[in-house]
Amino acid sequence: MTATHTPRNRQSLGSLSVSPLSLGGNVFGWTADESESFAVLDAYLAGGGNFIDTADVYSAWVPGNKGGESETVLGNWLASRRNRDDVVIATKVGAHPDYKGLSAATIKSAVDLSLSRLRTDYIDLYYTHYDDESVEVGEFLTALDDLVRAGKVREIAASNISAERLEESLAFSAREGLARYIALQPHYNLVSRDTYEGELADAAARHGLAAVPYYALASGFLTGKYRPGTTVDSARSGGAARYADTDRGRRVLQALDTVSAAHEAEPATVALAWLAAQPTVAAPIASARTVEQLPALLAVGDLTLTEAELALLNEASA
Repeated sequence: MTATHTPRNRQSLGSLSVSPLSLGGNVFGWTADESESFAVLDAYLAGGGNFIDTADVYSAWVPGNKGGESETVLGNWLASRRNRDDVVIATKVGAHPDYKGLSAATIKSAVDLSLSRLRTDYIDLYYTHYDDESVEVGEFLTALDDLVRAGKVREIAASNISAERLEESLAFSAREGLARYIALQPHYNLVSRDTYEGELADAAARHGLAAVPYYALASGFLTGKYRPGTTVDSARSGGAARYADTDRGRRVLQALDTVSAAHEAEPATVALAWLAAQPTVAAPIASARTVEQLPALLAVGDLTLTEAELALLNEASA
């Protein structure tokens, strides 16, 4: 289903009802330890959020980690707060170092490990993390359908997939009467529009899929902290800083500053509001390492940009 507004600012994502900001769990067990992660999760829930995004691979890239750290932190939080029914949990399969790809055997092993780490008996939204073109769509869709029928997964979605493979997947599900993708998780933000706009966004719109974009703040660049000539102490500063020295990056910051001033809002809020206003987008994903970073993210649900403001941002980011 496409994203539609429901009471209390919720968005419809298939059978799921989600808040307008999805909280990214990539920092849990990486730049935020368990106690910091619990504080962020508590504040997110208190602020009206209910949609948490993680993956089995988070955060295998950190020396000493094996993957599954984020799911483990999240599972410990769910168990300690006893609030499983209050949240929508999204996780992903296919990129864990020990469970790479989308073979049926990999999916069926990986999901049980995710469920164990999350300390739950069901996953609300289960993504194929990266398409695996060595596997026929019928193999992984049949495996995912089995998980839905078994009650281990409520809805399925895709991240990092081509328009062509998406079309093939949806056609197979329709033909065979299997669970179908209801959402996409594309790389999409004000300084990276061509990673979604075009064929992929058109396919999502045509088939009624909702988009849940990752890198919504371009690794923090769109918070406005990263300016030409400034240095920020952050594990993600390298990714964000590369935008600061581009013409598009400078134009986007200037436009964000203009719109932010008009609303007395943070640049991050404006960047997320632009994303939320785009066709098919249901809930951008953004992560917070500290509780102090959350208000600017949660405020996306309360900020509506004017047509003129959207046009200014579109032009700056073109």
